[in-house]
Amino acid sequence: MAKPGILYISYDGMAEPLGQSQVLAYLEHLAADYRIHLVSFEKNGPREAKEKVKARIAAAGIAWHPLTYHRSPTAIATSWDIAIGTIVALWLALTHRLRIVHARSYVAALIALPVKRLLGAKLIFDMRGFWADERVDGGLWPRDGRLYRITKALERRFLLAADQIVALTRASAAEIATFPYLHGRVPPISVIPTCADLERFVRRPAPPHPFTFGFVGAASRWSLFDEVLLCYRAILEALPDARLLIVNREEQDFIRERLEAHQLGGAQVELVAAEHRQMPDLISRMDAAAAIRRPAYSQLACAPTKLAEYFGCGVPCLVNQGVGDVVEIVEADRTGIVLRDFAPDSIRTAAEQLVALAREPDIAARCVESAHRRFSLLDGVNAYRAIYARLGGGAGTVQPGVETGG
Repeated sequence: MAKPGILYISYDGMAEPLGQSQVLAYLEHLAADYRIHLVSFEKNGPREAKEKVKARIAAAGIAWHPLTYHRSPTAIATSWDIAIGTIVALWLALTHRLRIVHARSYVAALIALPVKRLLGAKLIFDMRGFWADERVDGGLWPRDGRLYRITKALERRFLLAADQIVALTRASAAEIATFPYLHGRVPPISVIPTCADLERFVRRPAPPHPFTFGFVGAASRWSLFDEVLLCYRAILEALPDARLLIVNREEQDFIRERLEAHQLGGAQVELVAAEHRQMPDLISRMDAAAAIRRPAYSQLACAPTKLAEYFGCGVPCLVNQGVGDVVEIVEADRTGIVLRDFAPDSIRTAAEQLVALAREPDIAARCVESAHRRFSLLDGVNAYRAIYARLGGGAGTVQPGVETGG
């Protein structure tokens, strides 16, 4: 019997690290059971990198339909991408009899909606977050602006049309269930956090070194990088030889500016630009790491990928309130310290507690166990496999409510 067909739409490109870790890594496993047609929007980049991705996708047996991502002018470019994507999606669904369309985030959902409406396909709205609210909370859109109102209206259409919703956090799933227009008609919601490949993110041997505090990822907008530096300074008060290891690819000038503002630098601070494949080695050099973000309404839906990667490498974390499920996770598993507020005394206390936690003999094992129980890529794959099977009629009927996977 032929495998069921899935149309997967991602506005993120597969040649980008995000596409490889949060889309392709899952689809490579799912392709064993499903005929997957992948539509993605690719930015200009090195030809060699795209050829490697193309070979990887082909090896998995996935049919890839890369489209060109247009950057500017923003509104016209995105509208063009949506129009082309919709034509391609309808053609693929009709030609290959694809009865499930998996839309990753909002632009993909706008492309997928006609496939649902015109061809009767089952729609999975993989939200990834409260995107419109994130634009407002990040200072990019005014809350009373036209773009916000339009996007929230579209979000309502996506949620009402969805046969299945995927959320990243329990906090966001609970919030979605309270939306007034979904009263009495909440679609099934599965919680599948951003997972990590825990066969790659394992603790590697590291030479003896002074206590090292780590930071990975973007340093601007959402990351509270100044507070990270204040925490490091508090660590220095207790451990004058402590090191700071920062891994960041695109904001090094900004980071150097903030280090200078805090009078930090020299041999004790290391700033590294690294490829994704180098991350396990770098994280393994850390004794503790920061995973703090600016709290806001939209951050209820945030599941930081680096939390899974830190834990997979046995590294405890500093987190803060108001971000997804991170507080509940680290408190339940005793794998991190919660920064309750950003007052100097709170930062100093949290830094002292983080150093003490990192010195507990079983902390690395607790972190690894937490990663495998909560953020395993294979668990995420199995959660998606169950959704696909049920929507395709292979494993019963989906019932309304909130489910957990991953």
